[in-house]
Amino acid sequence: QVQLVESGGGLVQTGGSLRLSCAASGRTFSDYAMGWFRQAPGKDREFVAATWWSGGTISNSVKGRFTTSRDSDKNTVYLQMNSLKPEDTAVYYCAAGADYYGSVYREKDYNIWGQGTQVTVSS
Repeated sequence: QVQLVESGGGLVQTGGSLRLSCAASGRTFSDYAMGWFRQAPGKDREFVAATWWSGGTISNSVKGRFTTSRDSDKNTVYLQMNSLKPEDTAVYYCAAGADYYGSVYREKDYNIWGQGTQVTVSS
């Protein structure tokens, strides 16, 4: 069974940092992009970042504060979030399976999703 399990969410003050992890099991996604999305209360789910074996991309809304990386040996991707703001409060989801030579920005580009992890930034 293919699974993505996120961890690392929590409560942090404005300006703080968190690192989210997404561990994949059941198969490797080394040939595909893995992405991060987030959904704040009352808002649509939005793209945050994606990474693949030869590169990655970050949303303009978090560029300069968030970075994404992957450890292929551990089949795990990370989202390092620095200088957090209250507007970063959301449930963060990991996703896998996008073709990195196509689009990696849409939910429908991915076919495997994690359960989500809550990130709350207090002011």
